[in-house]
Amino acid sequence: MYDISTRKRVLALVAQGRSLNAVSRQTGVSRAAIRSWQDRLEPLAPMPPPPGPPSDARAYAYLLGLYLGDGCISRHPGGGYYLRIACADAWPGLLRMCREAITDVRPGVRVHTLHKQGCSMVTSYHPHWPDLFPQHGPGKKHERPILLAPWQQEIVGTHPWEFIRGLIHSDGCRITNRTTRLVDGERKHYEYPRYFFTNLSEDIIRLFTDALERVHVEWRRANNRNISVARKDSVALMDAHVGPKH
Repeated sequence: MYDISTRKRVLALVAQGRSLNAVSRQTGVSRAAIRSWQDRLEPLAPMPPPPGPPSDARAYAYLLGLYLGDGCISRHPGGGYYLRIACADAWPGLLRMCREAITDVRPGVRVHTLHKQGCSMVTSYHPHWPDLFPQHGPGKKHERPILLAPWQQEIVGTHPWEFIRGLIHSDGCRITNRTTRLVDGERKHYEYPRYFFTNLSEDIIRLFTDALERVHVEWRRANNRNISVARKDSVALMDAHVGPKH
């Protein structure tokens, strides 16, 4: 690690018009290092050690569901990473719960909200977000495998309802289904609630349905990308532990 005075002395030689090769031979500093100092003189702050397990496993299960649905992780140019969760402005309660989950999972981090048209991006910087969300990777989630690490499986197995709630709050909904039936020659109207979960990733759908089965919620496929929960007892369970977005 070269100190600031050494860096300034080397860059002063370059400023005199000498080539990087000549300065490198004179000072013993590699050309790559000299080029990097031309972009950034100050050394990068040392990275903190990788974090331990999430501070709040229950909050993490919920945040994991949000991340798998509407979240992403992007690298900061200066080092570290941003976690971003998209929350629709129509659900202020979801926005609040997302912010709270982030601070419960990693106390002390700052959480910002960037407003866009129709939604808000809940954003937080941390050097090691990919360690907490190893599903991070290049490309879209539905175009690459999404598998839980063993420690994540343990958390989801302990807190399946929080995980389900996070997935529903991101890529799901509770709706009132309306239909008509002909009974004894008379057309009658019926209404009943149901839950839907929609995702393009077969792996994420499997994680969702595995969690539903763990808590004895019956489900069926409406189509390739939609999971429906419509049976009365199962909807009652979902209402008791998840409920509609707000």
